[in-house]
Order: sequence, then C-alpha cells, then structure tokens
Amino acid sequence: MVILLGMVEVLFVLAALAGVAMWSVPAALVLAGVLGVVAVERKQAQRKGSG
Repeated sequence: MVILLGMVEVLFVLAALAGVAMWSVPAALVLAGVLGVVAVERKQAQRKGSG
C-alpha cells in the first residue's frame, strides 16, 4: 500500500510539473530542482528515523 501511495504521489507531481512546463519552461525547471531537493531530504529523514 505504501508503494502504491508513493507511485500516486510521483505521478501527481509529474502531472503538475508538466502543467507548469506548458506555461513556462524555466519555471518548471526551477520547480523540478526544488522538488528534487525536497525528495532527497524526505528520503534522508526516513533513513535517519529508521536507523
């Protein structure tokens, strides 16, 4: 169930990013960078919490 929710979250973010890219490519690139940093921070927090 957790994997399914993760996949739905990724698909939602990609759809939103594609929508922003239709409006402004530079804004989509900035947003993708910020979302990438957030994803890495979340994964590191999960590792620290479980270890």
